[in-house]
Amino acid sequence: MATRRVKITAPHGAHARPVAELARLALEHSAPVTLTTLDGSKVDLSSVLAVMDLALNQGDEVVLDTSPSADAHGVLDAMAAVLDPNG
Repeated sequence: MATRRVKITAPHGAHARPVAELARLALEHSAPVTLTTLDGSKVDLSSVLAVMDLALNQGDEVVLDTSPSADAHGVLDAMAAVLDPNG
């Protein structure tokens, strides 16, 4: 499994615009991509509502994961850049 741990540095956390971008990236990827919070909540990133329900804030840490594939690390890199634009 390809994984990436990310600390959210985006201003205002994961609000509507970054969550919509995460969902777009997840839907374009060939395999499901999930986000897991440090407290163990796990959601499919293609669901905007599921991610919004997590109420992720600046400073929260999450783990992104997907099945291994040729573009797995690329999609995780793109998603990490959405959540951590300063990284």
